Amino acid sequence: MELDHLAVAGETLDAAVAHIEEALGVEMLPGGKHDHFGTYNRLLGLGGGLYLEAIAIDPEAEKPGQARWFDLDRFSGGPRLQNWICRVTDMDAALAGLDVDAGVPVALRRGDLRWRMAVPGSGVLPFDNCFPALIQWDVAVTPAELLAPSGCSLRRLEVAHPQAASLRAAVALDDARVVFVEGESALRAAFDTPHGVRVLA
Repeated sequence: MELDHLAVAGETLDAAVAHIEEALGVEMLPGGKHDHFGTYNRLLGLGGGLYLEAIAIDPEAEKPGQARWFDLDRFSGGPRLQNWICRVTDMDAALAGLDVDAGVPVALRRGDLRWRMAVPGSGVLPFDNCFPALIQWDVAVTPAELLAPSGCSLRRLEVAHPQAASLRAAVALDDARVVFVEGESALRAAFDTPHGVRVLA
């Protein structure tokens, strides 16, 4: 399991994009639509195999027949860092090795991209959405490698949860940038940017 990207959700995509651009002081790049879940996004390359995603429900899309990923059906309030996503090389083996229900694999595509994402039937990930969503890329080149550099890089991802120790034990990730702290469920990330260290929550 490796850190792949972070997702900022908003009631609208414009709100999510503005939240990121104001926090980091850089402009996001175009993304695309996810027809399966009725969502769309914009992206920002972070270097080091990572990227940042702004995501929201696409008002022009048909309502999907299942819960949307990232718990977007229940999303309300201001835009915020909502989810973190980790890539695995064998989705079935990764899910079988977990002690929590991280969802079932859904095959997805956008343009030339192909991937599988583990999505719970409810759309809600374990530990109040503080458990990472799992992704398996089925292409040789991932979005992180395709995106132009933004001058931003992840310094630290703080995952807060009342059961931080249990969450840490459940996540099979060895990444010094990711820290787990006890507290109200929330994500907070610090980035090195062209304007110094900036925080996104």
